[in-house]
Amino acid sequence: MMLVETKPELIYLNKQDIIDVGGYKSQIYVQAIKQALSLHSEKNFSQPLKPYLKTNKKDEHIADRIIAMPAYLGEPAISGIKWIGSKFSNPTKKNLERASALIILNDPETNFPIAILEGSVISAMRTAAVTVVATEYLAKKDFQHLSVIGCGLIAKMQINSLLEQFDQIKNVHLFDLDLQKAKMFGKEMQQRFSHVVFQIHHSAQSAVENAEVLVTCTVTDQPYIKADWIKKGTFVSNISIMDVEKEAYLRADKVVVDDWDQSNLDKKIINQLVLEGKFSKEMLHAELGDIITNKKAGRETDDEIIILNPMGMAIEDISCAYEIYRKARQEGVGTVLSLY
Repeated sequence: MMLVETKPELIYLNKQDIIDVGGYKSQIYVQAIKQALSLHSEKNFSQPLKPYLKTNKKDEHIADRIIAMPAYLGEPAISGIKWIGSKFSNPTKKNLERASALIILNDPETNFPIAILEGSVISAMRTAAVTVVATEYLAKKDFQHLSVIGCGLIAKMQINSLLEQFDQIKNVHLFDLDLQKAKMFGKEMQQRFSHVVFQIHHSAQSAVENAEVLVTCTVTDQPYIKADWIKKGTFVSNISIMDVEKEAYLRADKVVVDDWDQSNLDKKIINQLVLEGKFSKEMLHAELGDIITNKKAGRETDDEIIILNPMGMAIEDISCAYEIYRKARQEGVGTVLSLY
């Protein structure tokens, strides 16, 4: 039998391509995240622990790093990697976004690449979708008060997605160390969502105390949110990982992670508690995928304080990127490149 020679091709999707196929709309990401987390619960995935590339210079910020995030998902079968670089000083010194990323998708049948996607939109939106999915299962059903700490790009995606998915939200409480930035951010959001009241707070404590759902969107390396600030019934989506003090984890009714092995690394708060002998996998309530697949309970009472500590998983990025890729192919969007 004579093999027919084929010239491998791939599609390149830049940021505008991704926006053009609905990359700033939340629903496609919510569906992809539920799929990825379900596969995680069913162990139908492969995801090596992600390495952090750092220079180890004395003045290196916690946000100065490049991360390699490879993954395979079993259904639909897709492999890929996200390569995401971040520099804390980019906005002030270079007038650039703090982070940039590329995502490469591979066909598991051949392991040849089939797509390269600009990754910043997907990264921000998949992070927001994790909060959306977790809020569905872990927040009070009738919550109306959302608090967001940090008023940058990540906060914008979080608020956009949450307001698209939960129309009962009436108040959004904002805090940023830069008060003027918070005011400008609040004004921009108010113009887009006129039915919601955006309130600027002069302290993190005030914003936290008003929360029924609390989302952290900072690059801090020092915890500052105290357990006493978090009222009964609050769901905390601690996406920036280092914001909540240790005592809050110990007092919470439920602590949830996306992946235990990823969370118990790098001397982040949970890892610190484990090393101190104050927390363990047995004390963890659940991984989020096990709640989605009904292996573990989500919120059971309105008084529970629940903290989600999502490190961010490569399977989430690859699942979301694949759905964007499929939509782009359907709509004929993108630039076809030949490998040869």
